[in-house]
Amino acid sequence: MKKKALTTEQQTILEQVKHIASALGATLAPFTEVVVHDLRSPQHAILAIHNNLSGRQVGDPATELGLARIADDEYPQVLANYANQFADGRRAKSTSIGIKDSEGHYFAALCLNVDTTVFRGLATMIEQFSATSGDSVGKESLDPGNADAIRERIDRFAMTLATTPRALRTDQRRDLVQTLKGEGFLELKRSMDTVAQHLGVSRATVYNDVK
Repeated sequence: MKKKALTTEQQTILEQVKHIASALGATLAPFTEVVVHDLRSPQHAILAIHNNLSGRQVGDPATELGLARIADDEYPQVLANYANQFADGRRAKSTSIGIKDSEGHYFAALCLNVDTTVFRGLATMIEQFSATSGDSVGKESLDPGNADAIRERIDRFAMTLATTPRALRTDQRRDLVQTLKGEGFLELKRSMDTVAQHLGVSRATVYNDVK
């Protein structure tokens, strides 16, 4: 079904939303994904995406929340700081803002998705730094028998470089893999899968980095 053309008013509002999204993306990089949705075309809703953390592309469909707004103009206009999750399992905190025209109809949305894994890693670093000798220092690295422990270690490494796991440069990623190898993380079952998924690269890339 062909979508209805934007009215002059909607076009003006949408252009402003795009500028706001671009500014937010630049300000909150690299930890926050900022997305502009065209709710008039739910099958191809994404108009712009900044700091792509979810792996989606321009032209991808609307989320369930977007579909809910399309179906109901009374749906809450602002949903702030709700728990979310990226496709690869990373935790996120999201805020969604519905954009209405002067007639009160939703026609667009502005969404922010914060990758909270980095901040959880920072919290772990602070906890370890402030621990005394009587505390269980380094408990994550001493008991890395699960995927969460590997992700936490990767997050801490990225945080020391003021970046995110998926934004690591090739040389930084190779240093990380060697660090994981030296600390015994790569000896764990399915560790290569966990590392590759969290970094957004292939298993082959991780194996090459090990070498």
